[in-house]
Amino acid sequence: MKKSLISLTVGGFGIGMTEFVMMGILPDIARDLQITIPEAGHLISAYALGVVLGAPLLVGIAGNYPPKKILLGLMALFTFCNALSSFAPNYQLMMLTRLLSGLPHGAFFGVGAVVASRLATPGKEAQAISVMFAGLTIANIIGVPLGTYIGHNMSWRITFLIISGVGLLTMFSIQQLLPNLPTVGDSNIIKDLKIFTRVEPWLILGITAIGTGGLFAWFSYIAPLLTEVGGFRSDQITWILVLAGVGMAVGNAIAGFTADRLSPIKATALFLLLMAVSLTVVSFIAPFKIPLLVMTFVTGAISFTLGAPIQILMIRAANGSEMLASSVSQAGFNMGNALGAYLGGLPIAAGLGYTSPQWVGAMLALTGFLMSVVVYYRQKNAVRERVLA
Repeated sequence: MKKSLISLTVGGFGIGMTEFVMMGILPDIARDLQITIPEAGHLISAYALGVVLGAPLLVGIAGNYPPKKILLGLMALFTFCNALSSFAPNYQLMMLTRLLSGLPHGAFFGVGAVVASRLATPGKEAQAISVMFAGLTIANIIGVPLGTYIGHNMSWRITFLIISGVGLLTMFSIQQLLPNLPTVGDSNIIKDLKIFTRVEPWLILGITAIGTGGLFAWFSYIAPLLTEVGGFRSDQITWILVLAGVGMAVGNAIAGFTADRLSPIKATALFLLLMAVSLTVVSFIAPFKIPLLVMTFVTGAISFTLGAPIQILMIRAANGSEMLASSVSQAGFNMGNALGAYLGGLPIAAGLGYTSPQWVGAMLALTGFLMSVVVYYRQKNAVRERVLA
């Protein structure tokens, strides 16, 4: 691994921690702020909405600056807003701070993915991007369980202060390790937005938003699934989240390797189909502890196979607007976050139990698979037309 990519990994760790720790401390926040679990789930959706709004907006504003300066500015905003979350006195202000905390997320990963691909050895772009996403998986092995433990046993507010500390560490590592890459041409938000006059970027965005919604329908409500259905104690959730995080790390490593060899669209279709199957299995075996632990690992692994291939798909479809397209792709992931958390909460609120989000997630993943099949045949036909031309 190139030393210059470590700063992106550290940033991915901080972002992964603030995004996914919410699932582990959801009951603690709900109890402290005197709200229901489904209402607390809306905090997840608020963060995701911030990502959706911030990705194109912040890249559009900062696009003419060198990538290193953009990443430093985004991480400064991330650090400040997560510190605000730790002091939110009520549900309404917590909702606002989570929205603000999400603003730099998509732009950081979007710009970071372009930087990683530019620093990569030719032919290994997906593996370089997976190094950045490795920060998310490490967060789920170390950061999220630690934050969950602190949230259960001390205070969830301390968890967000720790996240702010990771933000400061990221800024230091970017300054020390990341080279001063030049800007690529002049950024013009109007020109860049023309990529969305084509069908393929919209299809990729749809795959991202709908397909990955399956992951978030499962993971948003994993804590009550484990305790209310699986019969685990609340103090065991921390270690089960470590198991899910190890699975995510394995899946992320597989993703970069597979996408560089199989092709990004084939890898995306395969992994979405596997996610639909995995979530269906979880809904049936949830009352049984050992099978549930096994499927927590397996589902975690499958869920994190999608990041690198989808990011490469969008970058290759960008046609000169890579930073915006890559950032919008991250917005798509968090549309999936909002969609999965919201739709997964509806059957719970209707009294259908904590296994019901798995069925919602399976349907979302299957829809994403069908859309990826459409993109595969479009790409295949485009290649055939170029050969015949």
